[in-house]
Amino acid sequence: MALIVNGEKITDSAIQQEAKRMRPRHEGVFSDMDGKEREAQLLDWSKENVIESVLLSQHAKECGHQIPKAEVEAAFAEAKKRHRQQMGQREELTADQEDKIKQAIELEMKVERLLRDVCKDVPVPSEQAISQFYEQNKEQFTVPERVRAAHILERIDGSTDEAEALNTIRKAQDELKAGAIFETLITKYSDCLDNDGDLGYFARGEMVEEFEDVVFNLGVGEVSDILRTRFGFHIAKVYDRKPAALRSLEEVRGDIVSQLEEELRGEVIEGFVDGLKEKAKIEEI
Repeated sequence: MALIVNGEKITDSAIQQEAKRMRPRHEGVFSDMDGKEREAQLLDWSKENVIESVLLSQHAKECGHQIPKAEVEAAFAEAKKRHRQQMGQREELTADQEDKIKQAIELEMKVERLLRDVCKDVPVPSEQAISQFYEQNKEQFTVPERVRAAHILERIDGSTDEAEALNTIRKAQDELKAGAIFETLITKYSDCLDNDGDLGYFARGEMVEEFEDVVFNLGVGEVSDILRTRFGFHIAKVYDRKPAALRSLEEVRGDIVSQLEEELRGEVIEGFVDGLKEKAKIEEI
């Protein structure tokens, strides 16, 4: 499917490229939808995104924003530098290729300035809106239960088999039972010496499940029995626990204001683009 937007042709490949960009997130969010319906929706939304992008670009070209050449050159140099860092040294661009990239950068800057102008009068969120958002979204601002723990680890990998690792961790356990200090055994036995075996504070979902199932059921100062994960054999000790806690409104005020401002900007931009669509001539060919 190709489109003509105010006389400018949009190829099917442009729509397919947008669909490719959107597909991973779209399929994750709408995984329960029928496959054919999901694909039809994806293509429809991709088409709308491309149309909106073209309309914004067309308007940005017409509304008179002038981008200083020095700004375009600086942005081009930075983009070229990032590309080389990511992809390694490659053939130099031709003069024609450089010109096309600079034109794209200049147009992107014009669109950014257009949207900045569109949103210049977006109001600061009111105290009522901030408080209401906080009350309605407290789950966002709740810090989950966390523990601070350390461990002795005997890895199982290409150089150490399971029987050997289990034998070593049992030696550490025997010394613990005989009164050895846990931290000295980390230095003596553990294959994980980062931060002296201290894993810091972590919530559920940050470590492997088998480790969390044990550690989150220990009291402060308690030491676990030997436990097995895909990394090897562990003995864990809990240093501290912090219960789940709701952050105060003052702590999260900045985050709420940013989120509400972003939502307001989105609504203003959406209304502006809808106005461009109403005036546009859009044809499918």
